[in-house]
Parts: sequence; C-alpha cells; structure tokens
Amino acid sequence: MAGQILNPNLLLAVPLAPLAGAAIAGLFGTQFLGNLVGRKTSHTVTILGVLIAFILSVQTLMGVLDGASFNGVIYNWMTVGTLKLEVGFQIDSLSAMMMCVVTFVSLMVHIYTIGYMKDDEGYNRFFAYISLFTFSMLMLVMSNNFLQLFFGWEAVGLVSYLLIGFWYTRPTAIVANMKAFLVNRVGDFGFILGIGLLLAYGGSMNYQEVFAKKEALSMLTLPGTDWALLSVACICLFIGAMGKSAQFPLHVWLPDSMEGPTPISALIHAATMVTAGIFMVTRMSPLFELSDTALSFILVIGSITALFMGFLGIIQTDIKRVVAYSTLSQLGYMTVALGCSAYSVAVFHLMTHAFFKALLFLGAGSVIIGMHHDQDIRNMGGLRKYMPITWITSLLGSLALIGTPFFSGFYSKDSIIEAVHATHIWGAGFANFAVLAGVFVTAFYSFRMYFLVFHGEERFGKAHAHDDHHAAKAAHGAHDDGHGHDEHEEDEHHHGLAPGQKPHESPFVVWFPLVMLAIPSVIIGYLTIGPMLHGDFFKGVIAVGDNHHAMKELAEEFHGALAMALHSISTLPLMLAAAGVASAYYCYMINPRVPAWFFEKFHALHTLLDNKYYMDKFNEVVFAGGARMLGNGLWNVGDKTLIDGLVVNGSAKVVAWIAALTRTLQTGYIYHYAFVMILGVLGALIYFLPFWPAK
Repeated sequence: MAGQILNPNLLLAVPLAPLAGAAIAGLFGTQFLGNLVGRKTSHTVTILGVLIAFILSVQTLMGVLDGASFNGVIYNWMTVGTLKLEVGFQIDSLSAMMMCVVTFVSLMVHIYTIGYMKDDEGYNRFFAYISLFTFSMLMLVMSNNFLQLFFGWEAVGLVSYLLIGFWYTRPTAIVANMKAFLVNRVGDFGFILGIGLLLAYGGSMNYQEVFAKKEALSMLTLPGTDWALLSVACICLFIGAMGKSAQFPLHVWLPDSMEGPTPISALIHAATMVTAGIFMVTRMSPLFELSDTALSFILVIGSITALFMGFLGIIQTDIKRVVAYSTLSQLGYMTVALGCSAYSVAVFHLMTHAFFKALLFLGAGSVIIGMHHDQDIRNMGGLRKYMPITWITSLLGSLALIGTPFFSGFYSKDSIIEAVHATHIWGAGFANFAVLAGVFVTAFYSFRMYFLVFHGEERFGKAHAHDDHHAAKAAHGAHDDGHGHDEHEEDEHHHGLAPGQKPHESPFVVWFPLVMLAIPSVIIGYLTIGPMLHGDFFKGVIAVGDNHHAMKELAEEFHGALAMALHSISTLPLMLAAAGVASAYYCYMINPRVPAWFFEKFHALHTLLDNKYYMDKFNEVVFAGGARMLGNGLWNVGDKTLIDGLVVNGSAKVVAWIAALTRTLQTGYIYHYAFVMILGVLGALIYFLPFWPAK
C-alpha cells in the first residue's frame, strides 16, 4: 500500500457524518422545525454519525500506517488572482491520529450524554451541538491550508460558546460563555495576523507551499523593524494557540467553562478545542523550528501555565473545577514540550491526556449524578462502596494523570520532563523547575480530590457538611458553579442528597464510556511510545532542526517501554508524585487539622489562590475598564461634543442665527423695501462704475 492515495470520498465522510447527525437533531429535533423527531432519533443519528467517523478514522490510520496518504483539494471555493481559497485535506500520521482521538472521545461523550442529560429539555439541542463540535474539530485537524484551519478554529470557538452557555437561563452560564468567546477573540486576532503575514510573504494559503518557502521567509525582517519576520509570524500564530489552548494569560475562560454540562467539559477539555493549539504548532513545526525566539516564548508561557495553574487546583472545592485546573496544567506541559522542539512528545501527551482527562471529567459527572447534582467535594466521602465502577475508573484516571509507571500518562509526562532536561533553549531552567514542581502539585490535588470523594467519612445527606477546613468557602454554594439543571437554581437546597439518602452507581450508558476510556488510559502509552516518539510514525510530518537535540537525546536514553518504567522507580519525578499522594493522604485522611492550620497561617496566600491571582479582576479593571473608558470618551467627546454638538447642533445653530438676522430685515413696510431697493441700485452703480465706457 506504500505511496497509495487515500479515497477522498471516504475522507470527506469523516467530518460530514457528524455534521449530518447534527443537522438532523438540530433542525428536526428542536422547535426550529417543529420537533419533528424525538429524543431517540436525535441521539441515534448523532451517535451513528460519530461512530461512522470513528470507524473511517481507524481505517484511515491503518492505511497511513501502511504508507498511504492524501494531500489534495476537495473543493475549490474561489480564486482571487494567484490566491486560491480551497477546502482540502492533508492526511498523514499526525492528522490520522488526531482524527481517531477526536472521534473516539466524542463517541464516548455522546453515549454518556444519553444518561447524563436524560432529564434535560434541551436534550436534542445538546446532541446537535456536540456533533457539530466534532465536525468542526475534524475540519480543523484534516485541513491542508490556513483558510480551512481558520474555519475549524472559529467553528470550535462558536460551538463552545453555544455549549458553555447551554443553560442560557442562568446568568453565570451567560457570563462564562461570553468570557470564553471574548478571550478567544483576543487569541484569534493574533492568529489571523500570523496567517496574514505568512500569506503576504509566502504568497499562499497552502501549508506545503508556505513550508517550501521557509528558508526565504527566514531571511526576511518585518518592514520598519529589525525583527525576524518568521519569529513575528510564529509568535502571532502561537497567540492564537494561547487563546484556544488556554495558556497564561489567556487561560481565564477555561475554568469558567465548567458552567456547561459535564459531557461538554469532557469534550472541550480532552480531545477538542484546547488541543487545537497544540496540534496547530506541531503542524507548523517546519516554521517554528526556524525561530528560537518563538520557541523560547512558547517554553516560558507553557512553564508558567503548567506550574501556576496547578496551584489553583489545590484549593478548589468544586469537583469539576479541580479537573479543569488539571487540564490547564497539563496543557502547560504540552506547550513546554513544543517549546523544547519535542513536538512528537507534545502530541503524544495530547493523545494520552485526551483519554484520562475525558475519563476524569465523565467520572466527575457520574459522581455528580450519584450525589444528585451536588458538586462540592466537601459534601462527599466514602463513595467507593456505593459507586464501585466510578471509583475504580476514576482511580485509574488519577493514576494516569499523576504519571504512575506503566500508565499512559507516565510515558508522555516523563518524556516531557526528559525533553526539558535535554534542551538548551533560553528559559529551560525555569521550565525544568516548573515541570518538576508540577509533578508534586498534580499528585497532591488529584489525590486530595480522590480521597475526599471516595474515601473517609460519609459527609453527604447532612445539613451542612463542609468538613474541608482547608477550603473554607462557606458561602460557596450550590449555584456558584455549573450544576445539573436550571430548575434547581431557585432553590439550592434541592441540590445533593436528602438526609438518609444514599448515592447509587450510575446507569450503564454512563459507566460504559468510563470503562472504555479507562482501558486506553492504562495501556495506550506503553503500546505507542516506541513508534510515536522514537520510530517512524511522524517521519516526514514533524520537522526538527539539527540545532535542537532534545529528541535525539531522548532516543539515545530510550531502551523500550518496560525499561523506561523500571528505570523511573529511582527517579525524581516518581518520588515527587509519591510524595504528593502521601501528603494528600496525610492531610485529608489522617490529620485534617493540617490543611486547617495552613489555611489559618497562610490565609493571604489562600485568598490569592481563591481569587485566581486576581487575573479576572485585572482584566475587568484594565481591559474591560479601559474599553469602557474609551467607549465613554468616544461617546462624550466624539459623539456628544463633536458630532452632536458641533456638526449636527452646530450647523442648526448657524442656520438659526442667519435666519434670525434676516428676519429682522423682513418688516413688511413698502417704504423699507423701496429704500433697500434704492440702496441696492446705488451699490450696483458704484460697483460697476469703473467699467463704464468714457464719453
């Protein structure tokens, strides 16, 4: 099959199958066209669409592994001069792997949604949205040109806006989806500038045509400056990735996106949207490799995100927000790998993370169902015996997240840490500290949540059971974060279990996806690390320059997946992870007075973390406040004073003044008019007198 071209019609079916499902559920299953199809039809067509996409994606990956590929135009939209605007696919090992991850996680989320959203009146609309989301992400990862990449990029942003604000009657959801939309616009502005620069100087929208001119582009500087053009373009592209992949300081939208229902949290934060930025930088590796400035920028931003977002996870009391901050931290790790030129490691972590993070989110959703939509981990405890499947799958997901040897997260996370060790790019020292400290922090907050939810005393079914002194947000109530259903909003006491009530295991449609995601969370890293990082899987797809040695050093040290896991037993990352778990166990299972003591002694630090480093406040005061001041200034000075005052009212006043003056001359007396006529004639005679001919 080597050199064979993949069938473009089958490739086209991959994004179009979810789109068709979304169209049927969204048009015929809602009031838009009169609720023509019911719930069963809606979830059947959308799941079928994603299932078809998944099967075709697996077939495509098999073909790619046999040496087949595709890079061509599917549809020519328009040609403007020499510029071609097209829909086209570039299918290689990178896009085929992404297609499989996106469709598999999406399929699990679709199945899970049947159970999670069963009581929601927006059921059909929700299925339409998540299928549309899958279509958008597939168009993004399959594209072979910047136009289609930008279409997919904006489409996932739009659908995430619809999903985060899914319960649109709740003010918190409306604020959250507007925040996500606006913060992403900031990133997208940088992204479109980057695309514009590459189009202006590369003369094409097609990836391969731009990559072919990379040497010429690397010689240019930005007009009017001495900055390297390629560095500016790459940093602009990465600013787009900072918005989508929630990197500091454009991360502020992601924790608030928990306002959406839990299945969408899993889809946004595991396989789609937030991974778009990581994928895009990897796809653009031939350009980024020529700019050490851009790589340093990426490395530092990723390090800040990996470490400081992890700290915020330590004090969260909402089960979904703990997982959300862990997503931010792990995206930071992926970004660090990109900055080290270890693109394949970043994508490898993207893949392993997609499985265990989707598992953790869906596990959190299963706990929320069992707790009757109470999301406060201080009200849980001892759920292990009531929800055994949720417990065991969540434990496997947590072990994968903290990098336990032999679990998938271990192989990708340890490879990132080793890549940072091996790199010599500016910022590597700080990055090294950040990724190592992040290991302890991740283990601590992951198992803090795990112990508080599944072990210890049962704190549910009581009036107020906030036993976790460490996070003494007594006022943090039921409708502070995204909860099950908006009809509960008015009376928060309906949240949670009634006294004497016990939690119960979730139905089959909810736990089946958990089991299916737990399997790759455990084994996928072991099976794929060899070919993906050190084999030929990404050969010819990801470019790494000769001056960047991180991947070479990783390859020299790699002696197989088994040896890597056995060797790790004596290494610092494993000790830090174990210390994190042990600390969490001691603080929350043996001696709860320790967090209480920390809370008392370091109250200012807790307040800082509780307010998320005051980033939201800063944005409100500086950016929102600045925009408001600018708006008020333009309104007061521009609109009221200049336009209304000077132009509109001013011209009216001038006309009125002239009219008032002429009105005084209009007396109505004939002798006044005769006198004026005589004066007029006299004036004319005097004026024209010099021109009279002499006699």
